[in-house]
Amino acid sequence: MTICETQRLVIRPFSIDDVPALSEILSDDEVMKYSIRGVCDEAATCEFIKWCIQCYDSCGLGPWALIDKHSDLLIEFCGVSPQSFAGNEEPNLGYRLAVDFWNKGLACEATKGVLKYVFTQTNHQSVVVIIEPEHIASLKVAKKIGFTDYSNHEFHGRAVQLYRLTMAQWNEWTSLDAT
Repeated sequence: MTICETQRLVIRPFSIDDVPALSEILSDDEVMKYSIRGVCDEAATCEFIKWCIQCYDSCGLGPWALIDKHSDLLIEFCGVSPQSFAGNEEPNLGYRLAVDFWNKGLACEATKGVLKYVFTQTNHQSVVVIIEPEHIASLKVAKKIGFTDYSNHEFHGRAVQLYRLTMAQWNEWTSLDAT
């Protein structure tokens, strides 16, 4: 099953068969530098994928596998999953890429595809993204895909910025982006 495709990516649900390839990526210190979970071994990666599958079953969304069309390689994930934040459950956008795929525009491409899916195929009226202020690359992605205003918070003992993108903002941003 494919969630969506972009110019260079196939976005699909994870399966247990993805554990070895994803484990290799999630065990990289540089990839996981800003992760609350930290570096993941194969057992932790398996638990993460099981959680993703539970998200698909319970809410129809979750972190999805990003497959590079050119190489057919799993290059990481992007998706929207439920996140408890300040006493509310919010649809939270998350994305992560293997180091070899950084600085190629793939994070923006993947997040645009995922947000288009969320805002056209679900009833969600807004999506948040939670980013540590030091994570400059992630901040750049968020801003490039339409997230602008943020508020400062603490999340799992870390200072973070919470950005929100509404469906109305998304529709306005995509209409401007198309021109």
